[in-house]
Amino acid sequence: MPVPWEALIPFGLLTSMFAAAGTLFNTSKMAQNQGKPVRYNIDAWDQMMMERDRRLTGHIRGQKSDPTPPEGFETSSVWYTHGYSASR
Repeated sequence: MPVPWEALIPFGLLTSMFAAAGTLFNTSKMAQNQGKPVRYNIDAWDQMMMERDRRLTGHIRGQKSDPTPPEGFETSSVWYTHGYSASR
């Protein structure tokens, strides 16, 4: 049975385009996460820690080794955004 060699050129182009698109998408996601892999199966605890990291560093994937919080961290609590009072 003869092989249609002329069909291999579009097949190769299509395969290389899918590979290039996947690589660019993966590179884009890694760049958005500061070079770290994408997080999956995020539960409530992870959401809370990501929000804390965002308030500490300005990015949800950022982490600090300095134990002192930046200026204004004590007033940027998530409790104020949900309508809760600080006096409770």
